[in-house]
Amino acid sequence: MNFPLLALGSYRSPRDPSAYAAIDIRMERALAYVEAFRSRSGQRLTLTHLVAKAAADALRRYPEANVILRWNRPWLRKRVSVCVLVVQPEHLGRVDLTTATVPDADALSLQGFTSAMQARVDHVRHRRDAVIERGKRRSYRVPGLLMHTVLRLLSFVWFTLNLDLAWVGMPRDPFGSVAVSNVGSLGLERAWLAMVPYTRVALYLAAGAVRDVPVLEGDSLVPGKEMTLSCTFDARLLDADLVARVLRHIGDVLEDPASAWGPPAPEEPPAR
Repeated sequence: MNFPLLALGSYRSPRDPSAYAAIDIRMERALAYVEAFRSRSGQRLTLTHLVAKAAADALRRYPEANVILRWNRPWLRKRVSVCVLVVQPEHLGRVDLTTATVPDADALSLQGFTSAMQARVDHVRHRRDAVIERGKRRSYRVPGLLMHTVLRLLSFVWFTLNLDLAWVGMPRDPFGSVAVSNVGSLGLERAWLAMVPYTRVALYLAAGAVRDVPVLEGDSLVPGKEMTLSCTFDARLLDADLVARVLRHIGDVLEDPASAWGPPAPEEPPAR
């Protein structure tokens, strides 16, 4: 049976083709790695950065997962871009959810990716991205009755026709290959993100809160740390086997980050 062809024929956009998966990851080494990285480099590395960078590396390893729906067919993306969901503080009585996206994330070192992502997050969180802010202001003028139609048209022009709409306040490919959210910051151990059809993102990852768990080492139970990484994926484009390989790669990296990225960043030289 041709699974991708059957999946494509089974859904009509924007009918929901969401499927779900999750993996539990030991986090002792990742937590120690983050602390060492922070103390040596002065950079604010977080678990969100680790998950996002590991996801980018997974898509480089499995390029068939770096895919977008275009003309009702899967198209392989040429670049690996990672999007992190960012909450903007209240402004004019409104709290917004926006995106911070780093292109070519797979080609960056962990230190380079962390710097690029943090700069991007700070930029959009403080509403300094003129293109995004202009686009949001225009979207506020769209009546609710027409929003669905406008978003479908926008998605068609943005992704099916692959046109650059920066000139009308819409950044090019703002959502990237994979979207990452840290639901652990809300105290949640797991959550499955809702797919947003007009973004054409095929893979969503939600990192839960790190929790204390008993783990078996040899013949003994010892205290351990564990995190659930929840995944929502587009079943028209990705099958369970491929998603499992992507999640296992992310899990392997987080359980031993030094093997994937080398030792934590060297200490910054003293100021002269």
